[in-house]
Amino acid sequence: MSKTKTLGEFIMDRQAAFPFVSGQLTRLLTDISVASKIVSHQVNRAGLAGILGDTGSTNVQDESQQKLDVIANDAFMRILSAGKSVAGIGSEEQEEAFICGDEGRTGKYIVLIDPLDGSSNIDVNVSIGTIFSIYRRVTPIGEPICEADYLQKGTEQVAAGYVLYGSSTMLVYTTGTGVNGFTLDPAVGEFFLSHPQMQFPEIGKTYSVNGALLDTCTEPTKKFVQACHDDTSLEYRARYIGSLVADFHRNLIHGGIYIYPSLENKPNGKLRLLYECSPLSFIAEEAGGVAIHDNGRILDVQPTELHQRIPYYVGSKNLVEVMQKCHTS
Repeated sequence: MSKTKTLGEFIMDRQAAFPFVSGQLTRLLTDISVASKIVSHQVNRAGLAGILGDTGSTNVQDESQQKLDVIANDAFMRILSAGKSVAGIGSEEQEEAFICGDEGRTGKYIVLIDPLDGSSNIDVNVSIGTIFSIYRRVTPIGEPICEADYLQKGTEQVAAGYVLYGSSTMLVYTTGTGVNGFTLDPAVGEFFLSHPQMQFPEIGKTYSVNGALLDTCTEPTKKFVQACHDDTSLEYRARYIGSLVADFHRNLIHGGIYIYPSLENKPNGKLRLLYECSPLSFIAEEAGGVAIHDNGRILDVQPTELHQRIPYYVGSKNLVEVMQKCHTS
């Protein structure tokens, strides 16, 4: 029986296949896994440690900030900024980007992160997650980093992933050579390869959309939901958790589409391009899925601001193609 690889062993094996890689990306991915273990531990003991509920303040998104939001953000910022791989960090929880070290002169990579997605579900013990994205800096090493280093198209990502804190903790990531999932064994504190070469089922039957939004969403989404109701051949079903990572992960395993559409009062939707949509779109495409906004491919969008929002549709090819037709018909 072959030995199950740890995340560290898997990363090192992949690095060995690319001799031109310096090792900084390997260290960075390792740092992310360490921070995620800390967050996983805090999430699992939240009800006992008195860290449920909100802080009484709001974040840059004008959303109620949960105590675990702050803990997760602090964990990732502390560990990522301590390493020498990172020049700058953009966090969904902070208005301004964080510049590491000497004006970011020495680090090779930019990290964009949603430290704790779906945190409003913490109090009711529903799955939540972390989403991260890694880019090479565009300014030369030795110079201070600037806004352009953060505002890059999704096609420029060198790695992206998410961590799901659920019945087990899973880390799923891609570096552009497929998608692999690792499950944390809390007994030994290691992530082990449990889901190699993950793929979206080409035919999905689940659509994930907040039904409360349907009265105010734009016409294409209404058409899509009606088309699912009218088509009895595949027995479509609605499933919505309200945690993007959890909904995305379920659809990746079983097939489906996640939808956060344009709304009459929010024409750009709610989700953040850099912190949520671009990294999950990179994963989706590497896993055979499709990710779009109202007018095209998510990964082709040029960001114009750090906290930019965009309508989002991601998942199995058959369902995203139906959504595309609803936008063009």
